[in-house]
Amino acid sequence: MQLFYNADVVQDSPKFTFPTEESKHIIKVLRKKEGDLVHITNGQGYLFEAKIIQADMRKCTVEIISSTYQQKKEPSLHLVVAPTKMNDRFEWFLEKATEIGVTEITPIICANSERKIVKLDRLHKVLQSAMKQSLHYHIPILNEPINFSDFMNSKINGDLFIAHCEETNKKELKHSLVQNNNATILIGPEGDFSSKEISKALAKGFSPVALGSSRLRTETAAVYACACFSIINY
Repeated sequence: MQLFYNADVVQDSPKFTFPTEESKHIIKVLRKKEGDLVHITNGQGYLFEAKIIQADMRKCTVEIISSTYQQKKEPSLHLVVAPTKMNDRFEWFLEKATEIGVTEITPIICANSERKIVKLDRLHKVLQSAMKQSLHYHIPILNEPINFSDFMNSKINGDLFIAHCEETNKKELKHSLVQNNNATILIGPEGDFSSKEISKALAKGFSPVALGSSRLRTETAAVYACACFSIINY
């Protein structure tokens, strides 16, 4: 199934017109014509089946035939991850975590972060593409970047975990997760969390966890954490 995404499609929409770029893709590249069916999600759990009624490369218009709703997966996983120095590595993490089924993502700016500016427009496009490719109907929540101290002062839900590299007693994440419990997992930058940040997280109630026996890159650690959560719950 070819899945399209547009947040403007709602349950009561009788018709919908695709933007020019997507209209061109549907008509010229996919060679769709009037009467053909397409599938659209708004990223909020709805799948719409629609029939093309105007096969125009500038404004492909469809008539909504039916809609179905898919409940969001429970429990929820919130990954709080420091942006990597190279944008493509963070984008790779977003893509894979979306495919696996992450619920929410927050870029966190730490003392050792090499990248402190994050452009969300591009990241949203990565999430949209991964959602369509994996045939999910819920797009993950992508929050504004936040510095570590502000995040620690915010309301944080679920079981709390921090993966860091300091040599302390840590339990494996895969043995720490509790089935059917929401979880928030902190993943630090290439230079790891600072000792002060680790202490703040522990004081906030975060449990220190290990992610296997290898030292992982930030983006690999985040995907590993996402996979562990998925295996435990789904």
